[in-house]
Amino acid sequence: MVLSDQTIQSLLNNASMKIQPLGTKQIQPASVDLRLGNHFLKAMPNEDNCFNIAQAMAYEEIIAERMTIPPKSFLLATTKEYIELPNFLTAFVEGRSSIGRMGLFIQNAGWVDPGFAGQITLELFNANDTAVVIEEGIRICQLVFVKTDLPVANAYNGKYKYQKNAVGSKIYLDQDRE
Repeated sequence: MVLSDQTIQSLLNNASMKIQPLGTKQIQPASVDLRLGNHFLKAMPNEDNCFNIAQAMAYEEIIAERMTIPPKSFLLATTKEYIELPNFLTAFVEGRSSIGRMGLFIQNAGWVDPGFAGQITLELFNANDTAVVIEEGIRICQLVFVKTDLPVANAYNGKYKYQKNAVGSKIYLDQDRE
């Protein structure tokens, strides 16, 4: 079940869920708009001019109030808000339609697990043939909350919990590879 604005506000009021900082205008009928932070990461290829998922990636860190994303470019960004989800809620990250209509695609792999706490790292892709300029504080994406059928037995406690700022891929830390 997707949560309504009333249920979202109630969960925030009783501290079952946290989103900070948060203005009342960010709460939409069935979602919460999140704003763009000022921390970005640009992936840097290795000496073979490629990315290897078995190795840590190098990133250029950029702190800026305004960012220009070149055509056909990928960039990691962060939300201004820090969130904490209880063990009975999950959230989908969706790009705002008004921004998507400009050819800027936004996601975070699309999913936030119950128990997650941290800022959300956003994956931005400029599909245009021209650059796109974004500014800190714009409403960049929205969280749509869904209640799980039961509280989860194993809340998220993974490698991105408590992240602050944009955080690059940590797939090289996965223990399940053979």
